[in-house]
Amino acid sequence: MRHLLRYIGQRLYTTWATFWFIVPFLVTYPAQWFFSRRPQWHKYVHWLNRGWSKFSIFMWGVPVRVHREVSGPLPQPCVYVANHSSYVDIMLLFKVIPGFLNMMGKASLARTPVWGPIFGRVYITVDRNSAVSRGRAIVAARRALAAGQSICIFPEGRVSTTPGETLLPFQDGAFQLAIEAQVPIVPIGMATNHRFMPDVAGSLRVRYAPLHLTLHAPIETKNLTAADVPVLKQRVAEIIAADFLPAGRGIPAPSTWRSPKAAPAPSPDLLPQPSRG
Repeated sequence: MRHLLRYIGQRLYTTWATFWFIVPFLVTYPAQWFFSRRPQWHKYVHWLNRGWSKFSIFMWGVPVRVHREVSGPLPQPCVYVANHSSYVDIMLLFKVIPGFLNMMGKASLARTPVWGPIFGRVYITVDRNSAVSRGRAIVAARRALAAGQSICIFPEGRVSTTPGETLLPFQDGAFQLAIEAQVPIVPIGMATNHRFMPDVAGSLRVRYAPLHLTLHAPIETKNLTAADVPVLKQRVAEIIAADFLPAGRGIPAPSTWRSPKAAPAPSPDLLPQPSRG
């Protein structure tokens, strides 16, 4: 009975979270579509996305625990570098980071029905398997930084296969970009987002779980060169990995109303026999 009640509760909460994810977007969609048509209006789309994120996370009712290593304002522009573990990562970044944040996301986001074309016009998309696409994304990021816009990049390139435990190898792009523009890098650690909404192929899995985000102190890149990328990359990876929590290990299991099967009893022939002496 306990497993059945848990199953029903999980399904109801998934429905609730999905409803409050979709409805705010549908309400703001006409304005997002209109403001996405011209680059000078893109900041309004971002404000709408931030409002959408804040409202949805509020309606989900999950605690959001934000730790800031620096109490004052962060330098602008800068390159935010975050680990990637969940569908909810972008929403949490939109909620927490102030100002216009130019997000660099994978090209498949721009192919998402309805919202995808808006994301593709307002933010930077990249197909990491295409050298041409990567080059265009870097050029767009340089222009954004030159215009005073901060960039957020997931240097792993995709969601980690072991979220909350290990990071995928960081790619060089974010660090090369920051060094070239001589702007600071701000590491961001998100330790438990995958416990709330993991990236599970063919399944939408939502569980009530706190969201954690740590904004670390900026790391200056002035006087650094391309030769410093490996050391800088390793330093940022160690900072972010240190944010992982024991409670964030692994992803939640799928819902089931059945009781877990007990392990079969070992055969008597396999049990140790008492010694005779």
